[in-house]
Amino acid sequence: MEDTSTQSEPDDPDRQTVEADPDADAVDGERDGNGPEEADDGAAPEADAANTSTDSDASEADADLAELRERVEAEYDFDDFGPEDMIQMSAEEWDAAFDPETWITGGRLLDRVETELKSRIARREVFGLLERVREDGEERILVYSDEGYAIVRPSGEVSGRGTVLRDVEPLVAMAAMEEYDVPEPPDDWSLPHPDAVPEGTGEFGNLMIQVVAGVQLFAGVVLLAASVVMDLSTIVAPAMGLAFLLVGVFLFAMVANARLSDRFRSEEYRDRLRALREAEERPGFVPVDGEVIEDGSEDP
Repeated sequence: MEDTSTQSEPDDPDRQTVEADPDADAVDGERDGNGPEEADDGAAPEADAANTSTDSDASEADADLAELRERVEAEYDFDDFGPEDMIQMSAEEWDAAFDPETWITGGRLLDRVETELKSRIARREVFGLLERVREDGEERILVYSDEGYAIVRPSGEVSGRGTVLRDVEPLVAMAAMEEYDVPEPPDDWSLPHPDAVPEGTGEFGNLMIQVVAGVQLFAGVVLLAASVVMDLSTIVAPAMGLAFLLVGVFLFAMVANARLSDRFRSEEYRDRLRALREAEERPGFVPVDGEVIEDGSEDP
């Protein structure tokens, strides 16, 4: 009997052709027009819709920003912008009012901040010594007092603590705006000498109040004296005389209190000036050890 177990001819020649060409289906699919190119064409409308949605969202954001910017410009007076206005502004209003791409930075910003601070110190709106220092190869503006300090970097970043930081922050923001005109400081812009600080201010106002108080007292005395001498039967004159006396006494007491307050404030101001000028080095809480390029602490 003949053994046929070693024969390799397949029973189905068509099946052999299919198994030998596994990419035939892919080729047929391309011929039929159902290949990957049509799948890409089908995804294109979805991509166009996404792009249209993105453009619409960007347009709405720009419109909202423009509306917010108009409202901020109408609400705030940037020609007289101060710390109180800066505190009231929200983060969204700040970003809308000041475009970071148009801010002044670098050495020009430091020059403008230095000039602005000199003007504010001259007007006694900022209390502190001003120095331009170099630390870590970078110039910086340093302002410090006996209670705080502020450091301004060329990037516009401000760091520090105390009332000095609170006063300097809005000044840096204004100096970074191209539209803001920095005022020129006077020649004697630095802090005054302690002995040059007067005992008090507003003496003319105090004098005027004293004159009014004296008239009130005189009128009160006259009315009371007339009521006693002439034996008036009405209580209007004595009541008015007493009222005039009380008003006069109150005005004199107010003037005395104002003078004492001015004297105490002046003495406190002189003490702070002496402490700053007599110190041989910066306060320990100022984290700056760089060399001084320009010192504004000397007497004018």
